[in-house]
Amino acid sequence: MTTRVIALANQKGGVGKTTTSVNLAACLAERGQNVLLIDFDPQANATSGLGREKQEGRSLYGLLLGEDSAEHLISPTEIPRLDLIPAEVNLAGAEIEIPRLDRYLHRLRDGLQPLVETNRYNQIIIDCPPSLGVLTMNALAAAHSLIIPLQSEYYALEGLSVIVRLVQQLRDSGANPALEIDGIVMTMFDNRTALSRQVWQQVREHFEKQIYDTLIPRSVRLSEAPSHGKPIILYDSNSTGAAAYRQLAREFLSRRGAKTPPP
Repeated sequence: MTTRVIALANQKGGVGKTTTSVNLAACLAERGQNVLLIDFDPQANATSGLGREKQEGRSLYGLLLGEDSAEHLISPTEIPRLDLIPAEVNLAGAEIEIPRLDRYLHRLRDGLQPLVETNRYNQIIIDCPPSLGVLTMNALAAAHSLIIPLQSEYYALEGLSVIVRLVQQLRDSGANPALEIDGIVMTMFDNRTALSRQVWQQVREHFEKQIYDTLIPRSVRLSEAPSHGKPIILYDSNSTGAAAYRQLAREFLSRRGAKTPPP
């Protein structure tokens, strides 16, 4: 087993990034994968979305400063085989502190390396902040690949082009020459609207090989689940949102030829 590190990032907020991070992680664990979800956003929405309270000092801030280990921060969740490294507001301080340090773009990669080398997890999923600041740059420098959640809206392609250029810059600069785009996930999709269909078609035309076939629907149950501190497969296992994220997990694994037992 080789650990793969996947960042979920989009500089635009409100695109379903944390919803996708939490629910993809939960559905991968349901399918027998050992998964670590890292909440790398000071807002700590992935942390609360898994029913965990924010706790002072329980974030990767200390690891980024070289004062803590990833192992020390890991805690189990309600989902078997899914662990969490939580976040809290002090992580915002890293945006100021980290650029002053040596190898500032690689603080996360260096800190995670001992854990990655243990191969304890099949997947390490990083939920990034909705910006292209130092935290997101560290996540992209640490990741093997990137998943881009993309809302089915008018300005989607404009935002997508920004992050695609950033990936190329990270490759070209040597900060992470092996970084690849794992896939683009269309979120909040409403097949009843022409706009959703048009945006999906435009993304397919430009990124045919990267876009996932799975479409995440706009769903009240998906919106409600975080307020109950549960991924959708625990909050409403029979909902359309749960079915969509289970399908996304299957597609994610099939792209790698992974063979796992059904849930």
